[in-house]
Amino acid sequence: MALTDPGKKSPAMAIKKQIIPKRMKLGELLILKGKLTPEKLYELLQAQKNTGQSLGNLLVDQKILSQEELNQTLSEQLGIPHVWVRKGLVDPGIVQVLPKDKAIQFKVIPMFRVHNVLTIATSDPHDFFVQEKIAGMTGLDIQLVLCREEDIKKAIDECYQSEFDVDDVLASLGEGELDLMTAAPEASISEISEMAEGSPVINLTNLILLKSIRSNASDIHIEPQQNNFRVRARIDGVLYNLMTHQIERHPAVVSRLKIMANLDISERRMPQDGRIQVTVDGKRIDLRFSSIPGYFGEKLVIRILDRSQAVMDINRLGFAPPILTHFKELIRRAYGLIIVCGPTGSGKTTTLYAATGILNTPDKNIVAIEDPVEYQMDGVNQISVNTGIGLSFAKILKHVLRQDPDIILLGEIRDRETAEIAIQASLTGHLVLTTLHTNDSPSAITRLLEMGIEPYLISSALLASMGQRLVRSICPHCKTDFYPPKQALNLLGLDETAKIKFHRGKGCSDCLDSGYKGRIGIHELLVNDTALQDLILSNPTIDRIKEHLAAGKHTTIKEDGFQKVIQGMTTLEEIQRVTLVDGV
Repeated sequence: MALTDPGKKSPAMAIKKQIIPKRMKLGELLILKGKLTPEKLYELLQAQKNTGQSLGNLLVDQKILSQEELNQTLSEQLGIPHVWVRKGLVDPGIVQVLPKDKAIQFKVIPMFRVHNVLTIATSDPHDFFVQEKIAGMTGLDIQLVLCREEDIKKAIDECYQSEFDVDDVLASLGEGELDLMTAAPEASISEISEMAEGSPVINLTNLILLKSIRSNASDIHIEPQQNNFRVRARIDGVLYNLMTHQIERHPAVVSRLKIMANLDISERRMPQDGRIQVTVDGKRIDLRFSSIPGYFGEKLVIRILDRSQAVMDINRLGFAPPILTHFKELIRRAYGLIIVCGPTGSGKTTTLYAATGILNTPDKNIVAIEDPVEYQMDGVNQISVNTGIGLSFAKILKHVLRQDPDIILLGEIRDRETAEIAIQASLTGHLVLTTLHTNDSPSAITRLLEMGIEPYLISSALLASMGQRLVRSICPHCKTDFYPPKQALNLLGLDETAKIKFHRGKGCSDCLDSGYKGRIGIHELLVNDTALQDLILSNPTIDRIKEHLAAGKHTTIKEDGFQKVIQGMTTLEEIQRVTLVDGV
């Protein structure tokens, strides 16, 4: 018989040590929390004896508690963390420590391992036999976390994926729900191209696209690493892990996407850009493909342009009522220049599209110059920049002025020539809506000055510049309130004795456990009034412009964000994350 070290605990002993300490019973805890009366508890315990059901199941069946409330109460009773299992929380390299058939049988999912401790998600923390079994099979100590049974089943389906599982997962999503709209060329110039046309690779590629599109992602990142390649999706401006797969599949997936984008699959040393159109659930989705060579292979980024998810209604973009009213007045002017400012991904193009939607009437000739055209708008003449043949913003703009436009939507001012033509157009009876990559609205003025535009032209042409950012909204499904600390009240300029409730999301399966779902804009509108026109003529610095605005009633982006915190639309942490990064 093998000797064991009496000082070393077995995995099973570690589990029992975790559960054995006496705790308040579930029924007692619910009475203490006011969820049950003693009489109702007695009735339930009698039903438990007669039916053999657990007390928890009876509570949910009789709608005394929701499943979420039961899990939270069990978490409190047993001292076990309560989580919403999602793919990003599960280490794909650790799930194989427990065979898939055992995970299904035991209704658990291994999440991650730290040293000799394996964290397991379970919906039944009282099943000591299962815990001991897993400890014996893995040779590890077991740490439990609690979650819903349906989340565990979903995680098992997602995390125990192999090249054969992809077909099954895709089939479960429905047949014919992702169809390529562009014609794919017949090509088989190498083994990789043959793999790219094979069913497992096609299904894996479709699965990546389907999961990302249905998660309302804006971008897909496919990144090769030394031993595998990972797929991440940007949802509400934040990247989440979607899946990890064998590195051997990466070249074939890249080639498959290039075939869909009508690109050269034999070219791997140079960046490539293309476009793919697919239909998903009856909706047409545009995908912008971009590849760049990396150390372990080509890194891909795919921008998802889903018109059905785009917010084109200007009233739903998060504008504060005074800013919205003023902005609507400005875009109805007959001529002038309006600039929307912000970094990449701050919603500038969406704001321009929404503004164009208001102006798009039969009596107006609207021309849009974009790089590239993101969403097709009925009634708007849209032109795409093509630098490969010398078709730049400036060149197109020169010719557009001969097309009798009333309103010009110019995707971006990138250089002096484009800026000069845009300003001349705005001074000769055209309304020009455009964007600049600046941190805030005052910086739009100094950026034009730095480009070499004469101050008197800016002073005369500019109607307004508007800075904006996108911040995540609090998830409505797990929104809760709390009283903020004094420091937060002071930061917002509020009386520290004020009894004001703030809001935040606790995290749930609907919001990927983040507490946020969807995004809204925060804005600052700088109107070029008479005083500012005079200041621009003096070729001012950015500090001088901000001093001038501070003396008036100008609302900054951060101040608009603070108001949305007070209104319960977002959180102070989110405003600080977005504005501190950009230095505004």
